[in-house]
Amino acid sequence: MKTGEIVTAFYKTGKYIGEVTAAYPDSYTVKILAVLRHPAQGDLHHPNQVDVPFFHERKALAHMEQANIPASTIKPYEGEIPDYRDSLKEAAVTLKNRLEQDQTAFSEKSLEALKEIQREYELMYNLTWD
Repeated sequence: MKTGEIVTAFYKTGKYIGEVTAAYPDSYTVKILAVLRHPAQGDLHHPNQVDVPFFHERKALAHMEQANIPASTIKPYEGEIPDYRDSLKEAAVTLKNRLEQDQTAFSEKSLEALKEIQREYELMYNLTWD
């Protein structure tokens, strides 16, 4: 990958479309342009468990935020880049719908965390949820 290339990138359970802004031997710095999959909630070291010391609320990376991402998770992206706000909303709603179908203690706790995050998104990006 070269600087300026558009890629998909995985970062802490989220998947994004971004632009490579720097290249290193084992990673790339990627500027976030859209969200393809919203990050999962909870403790990554204890997946699907509710009784953990800290149940993380994990927001998506922000529009134009730059993150250092392992090279192994970067792939070229071709196609139109969706609007960040629209992609964020779609990714959050997709996660919400999946969690609502699950009906476990973990999914209930994840839904609570996601609802808190959605309130922040409303303020940050002026989003509304249908």
